[in-house]
Amino acid sequence: MIAATSRSPTSQEIPVSEYDYDLFVIGAGSGGVRAARTAAATGARVAVAEDRYLGGTCVNVGCVPKKLYSYAAHFHEAFEDAGGFGWQLSSAPEFDWPTLRDNKIGEIKRLNGIYGRLLDNAGVRLINGRAKVLDPHHVVVAGETISAEKILVAVGGWPWVPDFPGSELTLNSNQVFDLDTFPERFLVLGGGYIAVEFASIFNGLGSESHLVYRGELFLRGFDREVREFTRDEMAKKGVNLHFEANIEAIEKVAGGLKVTLTNGETLEVDAVLAATGRRPHLEGLGLDQFDLATTPDGSLRVNERFETSVPSILALGDVIGGPELTPVALAEAMQLVEHHYGETTPEPLDYARIATAVFCHPNIGTVGLSEEEARAQCGAIRVYTADFRPMKHTLSGSSERCLMKLIVDDASDVVMGAHMVGEEAGEVIQGIAIAVRAGLTKAQFDQTVGIHPTGAEEFVTMRSPTRR
Repeated sequence: MIAATSRSPTSQEIPVSEYDYDLFVIGAGSGGVRAARTAAATGARVAVAEDRYLGGTCVNVGCVPKKLYSYAAHFHEAFEDAGGFGWQLSSAPEFDWPTLRDNKIGEIKRLNGIYGRLLDNAGVRLINGRAKVLDPHHVVVAGETISAEKILVAVGGWPWVPDFPGSELTLNSNQVFDLDTFPERFLVLGGGYIAVEFASIFNGLGSESHLVYRGELFLRGFDREVREFTRDEMAKKGVNLHFEANIEAIEKVAGGLKVTLTNGETLEVDAVLAATGRRPHLEGLGLDQFDLATTPDGSLRVNERFETSVPSILALGDVIGGPELTPVALAEAMQLVEHHYGETTPEPLDYARIATAVFCHPNIGTVGLSEEEARAQCGAIRVYTADFRPMKHTLSGSSERCLMKLIVDDASDVVMGAHMVGEEAGEVIQGIAIAVRAGLTKAQFDQTVGIHPTGAEEFVTMRSPTRR
């Protein structure tokens, strides 16, 4: 994160006691709600404005519904695996899209209610509407002008779709959860988290699934071996991967959508998801008047106190260009409140060792440095890998394999990175992340007695380096 250059507000100063609120939060997503609640707990007077849905992207069109759909997609494999364990299904299972979709809608409504009650119980005022910043201490929302000592921008991101002939025929990641009919043929454009997850999900639900990515391999920034292993496993499961290609045009045809790729290939599908990234959702907030310092991608620059170049305007979460992960926004919210309303100055947030998971099939879990990053930063390293068929599949008959990997700094013996591709990788790596965050050594991993029989025990039984 790059520190902003501070300058004095241009509006007339107002005594703190005369502000309507100490903190006005724009956006009731994960980060905004956490900041509002924890600030209110210190005695601050807090209000939140939200123009769409409580819980933000994660609850409504991100992590939560995505994970529910991933669970649904895994049942396809579970039914196939069951035969080897003696379970005989009397008939072929049938998938009903409206049941999944509508049950998901009910769960999201339940979570929306929880977020509303959390704010209410914390004494935070919720205002329905998109706020606009008038000056460093005033906003207008739902026709009401409100003053605040500090304004927090926590509006998250919004899907971005590139412009090409027929791009208006694509779905974005906000829309894909609530399709009227299930697409028997599904194409995803992109190579990040959302792209690989939805290519896997719709493949698991029964679609003929395609992923088109302009690069030679998806998940840029992840460990190379992890990316290659995931590519092979996804292809084995039936996802059609089209690398070094892009969409040239989409047109409606009698059978659905005709997609022409830049390599000359044509595909006919029922739906196209443009999973091509999200950008800060800053339009219409009135921030243009301040000429706030930004990054090349439009993210707001902030300092360690999450202040923009106008000190009374704060920002956190996806709008500041860090890892676009809900737990990161929550951690930033806690840091921000401690800086502005706490009694101590918190330690800076460690962005280098944040664990993450990709819910493609099989799942990816990772924390710390990739092999490539470690070689560049540490020099001499040791790499430990285990590539194996999980015990479950000795009877299921599935050919799915699991990859586990540790990256160790040769000089200090500290484990710098841990990576996994396999069932429940996120659950496993969450525990390993504590060890990596604590700076434990490979010797300490080796001294840990494993739980047998589990796949996770491989992380404490790899003794010989695969390579240096």
